[in-house]
Amino acid sequence: MKLDRITVNPEIMNGQPCMRGMRLTVRRVVEAVALYPDRAELKAEYPELEDEDIRQALAFAALSLADEVLPVEAA
Repeated sequence: MKLDRITVNPEIMNGQPCMRGMRLTVRRVVEAVALYPDRAELKAEYPELEDEDIRQALAFAALSLADEVLPVEAA
């Protein structure tokens, strides 16, 4: 899986994974996707984001999770 838009630089955001060397962390992109499910709204809030940035941020987050089953309480 190609993740060439994810960069890590100790001098940018304390070395957190960022998008294309910007001061926009992968974590923030994933949070923004959750907050703005409408893609047009997301892009209005973060005009510097490209579709491939979003795809790679989500892929990176998925790869970072342990592959285990967690209990979820019923609603």
